[in-house]
Amino acid sequence: MTDLHDLSLLQLRAKLAAREVSAVETAQHFLARIEAAASLGAFLATDTSVSLMQARAADERLARGDNAPLLGLPIAHKDIFVTRDFPSTAGSKMLAGYCSPFDATVVSQLASAGAVTLGKLNCDEFAMGSSSENSAFRNVLNPWDKTRVPGGSSGGSAAAVAARLVPAATGTDTGGSIRQPASFCGVTGIKPTYGRASRYGMIAFASSLDQAGPMARSAEDCALLLSAMCGPDLDRDSTSLDRPAEDFSRSLNDSIAGLRIGVPAEFFGDGLAADVRAAIDTALKECQRLGAQLVEITLPRTELSIPVYYIIAPAEASSNLSRFDGVKFGHRAAQYTDLQDMYKKSRAEGFGDEVKRRIMIGTYVLSHGYYDAYYLQAQKIRRMIADDFQQAFKLCDVIAGPVAPTVAWHLGDKTDDPVANYLADIFTLPASLAGLPGMSVPVGLGSGNMPVGMQLIGNYFAEGRLLNLAHHFQQVTDWHSRQPVRMA
Repeated sequence: MTDLHDLSLLQLRAKLAAREVSAVETAQHFLARIEAAASLGAFLATDTSVSLMQARAADERLARGDNAPLLGLPIAHKDIFVTRDFPSTAGSKMLAGYCSPFDATVVSQLASAGAVTLGKLNCDEFAMGSSSENSAFRNVLNPWDKTRVPGGSSGGSAAAVAARLVPAATGTDTGGSIRQPASFCGVTGIKPTYGRASRYGMIAFASSLDQAGPMARSAEDCALLLSAMCGPDLDRDSTSLDRPAEDFSRSLNDSIAGLRIGVPAEFFGDGLAADVRAAIDTALKECQRLGAQLVEITLPRTELSIPVYYIIAPAEASSNLSRFDGVKFGHRAAQYTDLQDMYKKSRAEGFGDEVKRRIMIGTYVLSHGYYDAYYLQAQKIRRMIADDFQQAFKLCDVIAGPVAPTVAWHLGDKTDDPVANYLADIFTLPASLAGLPGMSVPVGLGSGNMPVGMQLIGNYFAEGRLLNLAHHFQQVTDWHSRQPVRMA
């Protein structure tokens, strides 16, 4: 069973269904790999007894002939999703040791589909960051080069999938936090249309932007997970869409002949590294060979997405994180003189630098005298950015371009320059602000033999189309199956 980690989710499912391997044996195999790769920093919590209990239950269901889509398949959850059986910390000292009394909807949906949870994955604190260097507990290392970042905030998810510690994982994407780490680590990841997946039980960063999605090696595997994750949750999530779940696997093999791929001029300017551009250009030519057409389009307000996002997201974070005050739950300072002093010290000790920075920015732009000048103006431009996409989709079916301007940078390169970190999100932020689905597909290697991802953006509810194009591309290329130096 030394090769189980080289199998896709669908291949593992076939072996489990044929009883060639048990869910318990599969879980044990991956748990051993997780333990051996602890230095990668991808996992924050595991519990062998819990995982094996779930695996035994899966084996019993398999023996009864149950054909749930994910039955016995091992996954792991980003530590932004609350879970009853594992600590839920959001990568923050503020929630160190916190155990939730319930599961997030996404967690319970995947469990109902039969998935076996192997643990919780490291991330930037409260999902605020692009490098997974903002975790309160430890940095996540990129398995392709451990001197580099894996991207963020879902860096633990991307690193774990890339290192074959788990075949698939959940992530969250607020401004690119699934797509960017997927690109940096050479895996496939998709953010669905805002509201497709329930936010109930996701520890909130920016409520109008946060969205759950899967990360795996291939579009085929992502389709399998996304089908289980999506669906209405109207009673518990006010942002959930009243739209039934879909089987995204059904359209994977549909023809892409004549598919119009929009190529925005704004995504290919001077700020794009030559090695990244070369990989994207080659991938687009391959799409043409598969029958797609390339169409030149424009997204004129792309550059405005950075200031807009870094007004709206911190404003919402300021509000969402106000609940963490050391009273009912969360970190409480050991020494304080009165209630006000307890609030100040608890929050000062519990939050990291990046979280404090965003809370301060958000509080400022929401304050009297600045709300109209900053927050309201940002919301108006956000609407214009969404309109730009709708104009573009009159000319094309899918938009393609880079995920990030460069390959993964080295640890520490941008820790003293938060603005440089923010600028790295320029290509992922527009789709997030518009609430559109987007994904990252591995398309090559850039400088330092580091992975490069191509971003695909679709119109609302076009996840199937994105997965369809990605799947066709992955049938004729092997970038998604490449892996870092093989681990023992």
